[in-house]
Amino acid sequence: MLIETVFRSDDLPAADRFDCWRERVGQTHAPLELHSDHRSDFRVFQRVLDLGAVSVWPMAFQPLCFRRTQKLIRQSDPEGLHLSLPLSGTLRVARGEEEAVYGPDSLCVVDTSRPVEIHGGDDLLRHTGVGLEVPKALLQLPRNRLDQVTGLWLSAQEGFGALLAQLLQQLARGTDSYQPADGPRLGSVVVDLLSALFAHALEADDSLSPETRRQTLVLQIRAFVRERLHDPDLTPRAIAAANHISRSYLYRLFENEEESIAAWIRGQRLEHARRDLAEPAMRTTPIHAVAARWGFLRAADFTRAFRAAFGISPRDYRHQAQRAAE
Repeated sequence: MLIETVFRSDDLPAADRFDCWRERVGQTHAPLELHSDHRSDFRVFQRVLDLGAVSVWPMAFQPLCFRRTQKLIRQSDPEGLHLSLPLSGTLRVARGEEEAVYGPDSLCVVDTSRPVEIHGGDDLLRHTGVGLEVPKALLQLPRNRLDQVTGLWLSAQEGFGALLAQLLQQLARGTDSYQPADGPRLGSVVVDLLSALFAHALEADDSLSPETRRQTLVLQIRAFVRERLHDPDLTPRAIAAANHISRSYLYRLFENEEESIAAWIRGQRLEHARRDLAEPAMRTTPIHAVAARWGFLRAADFTRAFRAAFGISPRDYRHQAQRAAE
């Protein structure tokens, strides 16, 4: 599990909640003015996940207005970018004369060095979302290009934006599958994705380092594969063609990964099949049908691969899982 800290307004007396939350925001983002009609009994929940120099914070709060003023910027500026992914509700953002509305299909970027006013939450409904804090110095873009990113409308449903949104939502759901030492590694992945997202949106891909381009392409390929694991024709040739690279380059991309592309695909398919075999709702589904669902057309091939991976046959594994569930 990653290192994380939790803030719950319910753990505090009602009279102290709003001021404590304002102080908390100042620590996790930057000093802000906060205003809310619910100040007398404010409700908020926040988890801050430690990814080294980067932090991710799932949150939920009652309708609230954040203001970052020139005075606060002069007093303290952490020189960071904050990216918000709304999950429910909207963010209404005013940057000088410009206003924009962000919902679950978009990503909102705020620069701690620039004034901004943000209204989160709709009427009486709570706003939920995931925030990301990244020091500007980590992003591989010229400073004059970074100054342009807050004016961009970034999709959370396609391209690099979708990859980043998926990762943030996965972390928000839980981090039990990670170790504390994985935090900085995940932070590097997040920075690479965010750099690629900005570079693509600004048409500044040449500013990215070769390693960042490699890592983001690997992430893009993994996402492509996960959506098509059921396809028995998901071959290295097909993957390379769909991602506009050669097969030889695809193999080179995965030389620095823990597994080859073929081994990783096989492992993903076996893991999904294993979950289906343990699923009570699928206990009457024939094993060969489960295998075919995840791209194994020959039952004998699936049985051999499953036994090699898990040390047990698919049939025996299903029996064990059913007994454990009874």
